[in-house]
Amino acid sequence: MRKNWVREKLKANQPALGAMLGLGSPNAAELMAQAGYEFLIIETEHNGLDTAQVEHMLMAIRQHTIPIVRVPSHDPVFIQRALDVGGMGILVPMTRTAEEAAKIVSTTRYPPVGTRGFGPLRASQYTFDYDDYYANANDNILVALIVETKEALDNLDEIASVPGVDALFFGLFDLCLSLGLNPMQQPFAELEQTMEKAAEIGKKRGVAIGVGVPSMEELQQRNELGFRFHVYGTDYMLLGNAAKAGVEAFNQL
Repeated sequence: MRKNWVREKLKANQPALGAMLGLGSPNAAELMAQAGYEFLIIETEHNGLDTAQVEHMLMAIRQHTIPIVRVPSHDPVFIQRALDVGGMGILVPMTRTAEEAAKIVSTTRYPPVGTRGFGPLRASQYTFDYDDYYANANDNILVALIVETKEALDNLDEIASVPGVDALFFGLFDLCLSLGLNPMQQPFAELEQTMEKAAEIGKKRGVAIGVGVPSMEELQQRNELGFRFHVYGTDYMLLGNAAKAGVEAFNQL
C-alpha cells in the first residue's frame, strides 16, 4: 500500500495543498492531478456520482496524488465503498459530535481497533496487495470532518480530541445557514474569529484545520493563522473563472 504522505505531512504540522473535484470527469480529475496537487477530493455529496464513476476518477488520479472522497454522509456503507474502491481518505459532512467522529474513525479501521469490513478489492490491487493493505491501511487512511453546524462549533475541541481525526474542514456556506447568517454576504467577523480559535485547537490537538480558498493570497493568510489542510479551488470554479476571464477580455477588444 502506498504511504499517505498527505496524512504524514498533516501529522507533522506541515501544510498540504488540495482541490475539490465536482465535475465528475475523470479527464478533468487527471488534469488536476498532473498539475501537482498533493490531494484531490472527489465530491459525491452534492452531485450525482455513483460508486462506479468515483472508481473511474480514482483510476485517473491515484498515481499522481492522494485521493480523498467526500462521502454523502457518515453512513458506514458510503465510507466503506469509498475506501474499498481506492480512496485513501474521506471527507465527511455534517459531523456534529465527538461520538459521531469516533464512529466515523472506527468505520475506517480494521478490527481490533475499528469496525471496517474486509473487502478492499481495487484498493488492494485486486487482492495482489492483500497482506500489505491489511497491515498498513489503518495507518494510511486520512479522516477529515466537515464543520458546518453550530453544534459542531460547540463541540469542536471534543471532536478534535478523538484519536484518528486528522483534519477539520470548515464548510462556510452551511455553517452560515446554521448560524442564521446569509452565506452570500460573507465574510463575517464572528466566523473569522471562530476559525482563528479553531486553528489554536487544532495545534493543541494535533489536528489540521482547513477551509476552501479562492486565491493564493487568502491561502497564505490562512497558512499564517495555522491552517494546514488547504483546498484551493474546485475544478468547475477554476475552469469557469478562466473561461469568464477570456470572454471578458475578448469583449473589450
